Amino acid sequence: MSQSPFLTPGSSRGRRLRAARRRRRRRLGALGALALVALVALAAQMALAGRSSRDHHHRAGDRGAAHAGGSASPARPRLSPDGLALAAPALALRGISTPQRDPVHAYFSRPPRAGLLFNLTTGQVLWQRNPYRRVPIASLTKMMTALLVVQSAPADAPVLITRQAVDMGGSKVGVLPLGRHVKLESLLYGLLLPSGNDAAVALAQHVAGSVHAFVLRMNRQAAKLGLGCTRYSSPSGYYDRENFSCAADLAVLAHVDMEHRRIAKVVGTYEAILPFPIHGGKLFLYNNNPLLIYRYPGVTGMKTGQTEAAGRCLVATAERHGVRLGAIVLDSEAPGTQARQLLDLGFERVYHQPVVAEAPFPPGV
Repeated sequence: MSQSPFLTPGSSRGRRLRAARRRRRRRLGALGALALVALVALAAQMALAGRSSRDHHHRAGDRGAAHAGGSASPARPRLSPDGLALAAPALALRGISTPQRDPVHAYFSRPPRAGLLFNLTTGQVLWQRNPYRRVPIASLTKMMTALLVVQSAPADAPVLITRQAVDMGGSKVGVLPLGRHVKLESLLYGLLLPSGNDAAVALAQHVAGSVHAFVLRMNRQAAKLGLGCTRYSSPSGYYDRENFSCAADLAVLAHVDMEHRRIAKVVGTYEAILPFPIHGGKLFLYNNNPLLIYRYPGVTGMKTGQTEAAGRCLVATAERHGVRLGAIVLDSEAPGTQARQLLDLGFERVYHQPVVAEAPFPPGV
């Protein structure tokens, strides 16, 4: 083979080696570039997935906030706070979570923490404030206790008064005879008028055998009624821990309660004189609902509640000319006055009923 006059055999071999090294470097460079492109693509894909996950959690948080505050349509939960499957609500609240469309606009110097004005028959929401915010509800708990009692036992059933009932703290009937039997309907009045915690325990034990078993029934019943933000930990509401609800759920429960004649009769009563196995043979009970005390026109019920955590709470119902309204104020500085204002606005501005003369409520009621 002919050779160039400018190259020796040694230099030709060195040139070939250098050329081979250059080719290897080019191949390694190409592979490195491909690896870098792959890494960039993988990083972009991971960033996109992370952003999608954050967006999902952000939207879920928005739904949760809307459910708590009521500023947007909440995503309906499928399980109760106790982990039970929820049925459809016993009353569909029309217009819930759209406060900008409320036909009633009420202004309070110190508004309640949460509240609702609604048509007790149709479920139409007229005014709302944080309707899905979960808050302690104190003795409004007894609305569910009363429902289970009337569903489970006749009015004349004899109820044993136990030591656990007699020893209950807070608001009480106060004269329950230990070891004696008391007519169930008398205890129902004691439960709902003076808000007797002792009556709540006696009734719970009679219906379910124990307070614990009764509380389990309360939570099952809440799920059956579609109460998605309600949980009970006692039949009385005396203890606030793990015992909460919201204005929207209380509206549904008020509707269900008022459909029961026995409950409607009791909560619409201001004064009851009942036969009772105590000295004198009679029990005198008075309702602590301020709308009944001060004779609000058309008042039909229904329940008060107060603890340090819950503040002062009221579920009030009234009927005028066939229109049935409910007003709920939770943690209010003047629950009677605020509920009355809401009911008046509903009757007069939405249903165009004539103004009714009313006696003024004392300050702070």
